[in-house]
Amino acid sequence: MRRYRRKRMRPLLLSILALLMAALSGCGDDFDTDQARLCRQAIPPLNQDGARIEIERTATGPFRRALRIYYLVQIGNGIARQRSVDCLFGTRENGLGRPQLIGIAADGRPLPDASFYFLRRFYLEDRGDPPPDPAVGAVQDLPAMPSALAYGVQQGLNALPSAAIYSLLACAYALVYGLTGRIILCFGEFAALGALASVIGVALLLSLAVSTPLTGLAVAFVVAVLVAALHGFAMGRYVLRRLERSSGQQMLIATIGLAIGLSEYLRLMQGPQLRWLPPVFNTPVPIAHAGAFVVTLNPIATLLTLVGLGATLGLVLLIRHTAYGRAWRAVADDAPTASLFGVDPRAVHDVAVIIACALCGMAGVVVTAIYGGMGFAGGFSLGLKALVGAILGGIGSVPGAALGGLFIALFEAGWSSAFPIEQRDLAVYLLLAVVLIWRPGGFFGDRELTPRQV
Repeated sequence: MRRYRRKRMRPLLLSILALLMAALSGCGDDFDTDQARLCRQAIPPLNQDGARIEIERTATGPFRRALRIYYLVQIGNGIARQRSVDCLFGTRENGLGRPQLIGIAADGRPLPDASFYFLRRFYLEDRGDPPPDPAVGAVQDLPAMPSALAYGVQQGLNALPSAAIYSLLACAYALVYGLTGRIILCFGEFAALGALASVIGVALLLSLAVSTPLTGLAVAFVVAVLVAALHGFAMGRYVLRRLERSSGQQMLIATIGLAIGLSEYLRLMQGPQLRWLPPVFNTPVPIAHAGAFVVTLNPIATLLTLVGLGATLGLVLLIRHTAYGRAWRAVADDAPTASLFGVDPRAVHDVAVIIACALCGMAGVVVTAIYGGMGFAGGFSLGLKALVGAILGGIGSVPGAALGGLFIALFEAGWSSAFPIEQRDLAVYLLLAVVLIWRPGGFFGDRELTPRQV
């Protein structure tokens, strides 16, 4: 009977797997706003210096993966002339991954290989001085501000998504550490799990041809939270619960092994290539200028920042003003005494692990929606920085951990604006060392950090 059931279930499982792979392979067939902006940024070097450029419309090029942009160019007081540029996008040899710019044609004439290489390598990919976008338009109608203030405001706006991501993950660390005094070192991998789950959920929605940007974001959050919470339940039930009475570092070692296992699990699920989502609502909105420098606001980054920080604030309110929050605080303060008053410490701990993993899944969605995707190995560095934020804020305090994650994001933005970005991670870990020396309990924790007695 069991063999018969397995034979009947095998075609169903194969069908589901084929549907998932078809949905993933079809993800990203259309041009997204990043590709359109990259094509527009290639227009100024194709024309004379000082030429006024006005974007007219966007259309499909002569090839399947070609994007054509029609624009007007005017030199001095002369007559505006219509021109076009074709941008050809392609993927790597296996056809997976996000399409990259592989060719440009001006008015139907392809650029020579050497000219295209120098244009892409030393102009379009210049991260230190990004090329202007002709679609932004004139800046005379925008409010003016000093150059230093404009640069600082732009760096602060750029730090908003990181603040939401680090705050969510830092709260996950604090939520579990406050109960057990143990650090779970696999929350970064749970964020990567949520990122991949959101891509699969949106890809399935796209395969049904009923997707809109808002429904896609909603499905991404729902799928990522459910998948991360389900895996968190399994981790709490089959890993953490068996080690709850251990007195050494068994739980720390177990979660390190679990992080390695989750990373390999994600690698097998998504393959060697990054699964990505086409960005939505990410056309920069100019809000001010300082000369030629334009301060822009990214709508999707602002929206997801509000969602992430709102979830963080909701967790703080949950801990302070709900029955579960009172139970959590009672168990964190004295679990044996709380159990005498009818509080089940094990149930409180299980719910905390599920909530923490759900927060990690939300962080993965924020990363995917803003940056396009997250690799299977990207969770380690992300989780480690969030752990630094949780320690800086006071790892046993949920509000302190949230503020610590916000501080790490602002610190990274400030460092990137004034110092080499290659040394940013080193500066973050050095900051952790300094804080542990002068205030081991963090900014909002106890001044003296002592081991929890279990």
